Amino acid sequence: MKKLIFTTLFSVFSILNLSAQKTDASISKLYQNYLSIKTALAADNGDDASKAANIFVKSASMVDYKVLSEGNLDALRKDASQIAESRSIEKQRESFNGLSDNMIPLAQKFKLADDSVFVQFCPMADASWLSAEKEIRNPYYGASMLKCGSVKKVLK
Repeated sequence: MKKLIFTTLFSVFSILNLSAQKTDASISKLYQNYLSIKTALAADNGDDASKAANIFVKSASMVDYKVLSEGNLDALRKDASQIAESRSIEKQRESFNGLSDNMIPLAQKFKLADDSVFVQFCPMADASWLSAEKEIRNPYYGASMLKCGSVKKVLK
């Protein structure tokens, strides 16, 4: 009886662990495109942010609805489209906040990269973002406050 309970618990925990570590190439591609947007905003480059956001929107169209729901994809596309269409870096940063709010749960559900993914937070903007590096490169303030923020969580 104890062996059966142990085996059942082990199976449940294994399934939970696997679901938290699912990998999907299309979601990983979204993450890479998201990082391009973040990098452009941290560099105060609205044109590059717009281009990267257009690529993000195209990548989101390649994600299967079986992997990510249509509603989630629509929210991601909406935020990225607003970044792509805006010529104001301030507006792009506002939309990036929404995009980040929608990407962070994906990072918690899917394994986005072989290396760690860092959830970072800027108290001045009261906003979080994802990063491939531990070092802070703030997309909400760029050069004016490039290192403002801290790592709040490390996703492996």
